[in-house]
Amino acid sequence: MPLLSGSLGMPVPVALSALDASRLTANAPLAPYTTFQIGGPADWLYEANSADDLAAAITSARAADLPWFVLGLGANVLIGDKGVRGLVIRNRAVAHTVSRDGVLWSESGAVIQELVLDTVRAGWSGLEHYIGIPSTVGGALWQNLHFLSPAPERERTMFISEAFADCEILSQEGERKVVDASYIQFGYDDTVFHHRRDVVLSARFRLTRGDPFRLHQILQENLSWRGSRHPWLGIHPSAGSIFQKIDGVGAGRLIDQCGLKGFRVGDAQISHIHANIMVNLGSATAADVRALIAHAQAAVRERFGYELRPEIGFLGEF
Repeated sequence: MPLLSGSLGMPVPVALSALDASRLTANAPLAPYTTFQIGGPADWLYEANSADDLAAAITSARAADLPWFVLGLGANVLIGDKGVRGLVIRNRAVAHTVSRDGVLWSESGAVIQELVLDTVRAGWSGLEHYIGIPSTVGGALWQNLHFLSPAPERERTMFISEAFADCEILSQEGERKVVDASYIQFGYDDTVFHHRRDVVLSARFRLTRGDPFRLHQILQENLSWRGSRHPWLGIHPSAGSIFQKIDGVGAGRLIDQCGLKGFRVGDAQISHIHANIMVNLGSATAADVRALIAHAQAAVRERFGYELRPEIGFLGEF
């Protein structure tokens, strides 16, 4: 690939020369940008600070047939020890506003928790149940972010799609367009974005007026309940649930019944607290985690006949 002299002390590929060189880094470690704190370097890491900037970075990479990936909070991904070839775009497009009639517009890199706090402070209801869940707007729409509500709605799973109005995407064909829920095909942990290389640039959500005092109560209830169910949060780095939900039986319960709580490979360990969580005890590698995943899958398959499917994504070279 042709190279130009850049301001980073490294030659910059011509394909990326239109990007702001001050936000473009060569051979950039990716572990600090994931909640697992695992992963090798990206050939190139670019911080996109607006929806237009994000679209430009993707368009540049596509034009040069350069592999690319958009990284949000890195909360549901395992990056390979050998890193990622091509361009990783860290989505820092975080602008957001709420109109007088309760329509929240947000760029796709905005953090859901910050949107929750901002909208609740202003007395708007619709996102308060997603407090404490690490995700950007783009990530939330990619997986149809969901949350099992505390009492009195404990048996009801709430989905981000319930508040969704529409979003602007950069399609895999390179077209910027606004699409609605019928295009996205929201399912459980599934949307069209799993099957097409469309990228969310911004989104709109419909909110309703709520009582600020009650909304703050809901925040505290949800945080307390989430903390009681997920007490490992903040103790060791993790990527959240490793395996997808199995109807009628929890993946964590099956792993627990195989006696695997606390089982470890290197510094990757199945949590003592919740068996569908794997934690990094300090210096775990992606290879450790992959081996631990394979061990849990084999144990559950042999004992119960269930096939555990990973919920996390895998990126890069392992």
